Amino acid sequence: MEGKENIEKAFEGMSDEMKEALAKAITDVVEEEAEEKKKKEKRGGEEIIPEVLRSLLDIPLEISVEIGRTKMLLGDLLQITQGSTIELDKLESEPVEILVNGRHIARGEIVLMGDKFGVRIIDIISPEERIKRLGKI
Repeated sequence: MEGKENIEKAFEGMSDEMKEALAKAITDVVEEEAEEKKKKEKRGGEEIIPEVLRSLLDIPLEISVEIGRTKMLLGDLLQITQGSTIELDKLESEPVEILVNGRHIARGEIVLMGDKFGVRIIDIISPEERIKRLGKI
């Protein structure tokens, strides 16, 4: 309550034009801050990449989606024929693993995009962590 009273006291001697100008200035500052925040969000992970590494951004990477795994005896593997079914360790509703160059970076769910499969990201590691993981040999 005390803060509101202080604000009201600060406005007491001001003309209506002065109050309007002050309100406009405050609105402009708030809009600029919101715009700056949007720009930062748009840039996303770019800020973590030093300028000298920007030329590496065009390097192609292999992205794969792992829907599940299983272990099998060699004898069972040799009995597989066309039309055989292999049961995997994941349930239908479980997220799939998204790998970049064989390294886990995210989880997602399978979606249909026209007549092709896609994957919707539901959980992803930070851009900093992605760079660290891709740098490991």
